[in-house]
Amino acid sequence: ATAAEPKSELVPLKTKLPKPVFVGTPRFLVSPNLEKVSGKLRQVHQIPKGCVNLAAKRPVTSSDTEPFIGRVAMVTDGDKEGDGDSFVEFGTGKQWVQIDLGKPGRIFAILVWHYHAEPRVYHDVIIQLADDADFVTNVQTVFNNDHDNSSGLGIGRDKEYIETFEGRLIPIPGKKARYLRLHTNGNTTDDMNDYVEVEVFGQPGKPNRP
Repeated sequence: ATAAEPKSELVPLKTKLPKPVFVGTPRFLVSPNLEKVSGKLRQVHQIPKGCVNLAAKRPVTSSDTEPFIGRVAMVTDGDKEGDGDSFVEFGTGKQWVQIDLGKPGRIFAILVWHYHAEPRVYHDVIIQLADDADFVTNVQTVFNNDHDNSSGLGIGRDKEYIETFEGRLIPIPGKKARYLRLHTNGNTTDDMNDYVEVEVFGQPGKPNRP
């Protein structure tokens, strides 16, 4: 909050996690930018009271219009399980999915599940916000682990990470946006790009006046 805004009451972010599919120590994964595995569940994240999942059932588009497996709408359908019926798989190389929140909201956290049926590291995970669907106006990068700029969107300072049933939680400092675009560029198992679910926790924008 700014000096002119009262501080919001913070509450724990609550979401229903899927069942863990693999247990034990993840198999050896090679990545030049991989964070250390703590082996612990992440700490509870606090967000302002009144936040909801703005992405629930919202429309999704993608750079690959014909997924190999699943449907694009599965990115926001609420099914986070690790089985073969719960994910969409896009083609090789650089791909993205885009979520339209319907109207601008103030975003405080993003949760992403790419694929958690086995330990994997997805490359060039870049998440951007924007005011318009073409990503021209007020584009903001809120996560970027592309350490060598292989996706051409700038060098990222975030670390690569191993996928788990918890998903990846990305704190956002209350940024306002209507659209999200999430990029990947293959993974340590194959060159495909997958999504199980994306959740966007924030405060809904006010309806547009006629």
